[in-house]
This record gives sequence, structure tokens and C-alpha cells, in this order.
Amino acid sequence: MPCNEGKGDRALRIVVGLILIALVFVGPKTAWGWLGLVPLVTGVVGFCPAYRLIGIDTCKRS
Repeated sequence: MPCNEGKGDRALRIVVGLILIALVFVGPKTAWGWLGLVPLVTGVVGFCPAYRLIGIDTCKRS
């Protein structure tokens, strides 16, 4: 899987994912927080299937 997320995009996804997952344990304590796994995993891996489908690429090529 080629990278299609830039560094800023990846960092933002990781932070948002961790915040959403934290909502499972703190705050409203709903299962909806587990949706944070999606941005967390895509941020760590650096590949977003949705970006591929719509043709977005924020990864800087050197």
C-alpha cells in the first residue's frame, strides 16, 4: 500500500483517533468511541482507502 497521507494528515488522524477512543473510557462512555480506531489505524499505516477512491494524495513525494 503506497502512502497517500502527509505527515500533518497522519498526526491529525492519530490525535483524533486517540481522543475518540478515550471517550469509551472517560466522558459519555459510549461504544461510538471505538470508531476512533479507523482514523488511528489509517494514521499509523499512512494509507487511507477513501482517499484512494476519490483520488486525494496529501503525501509529499521526494
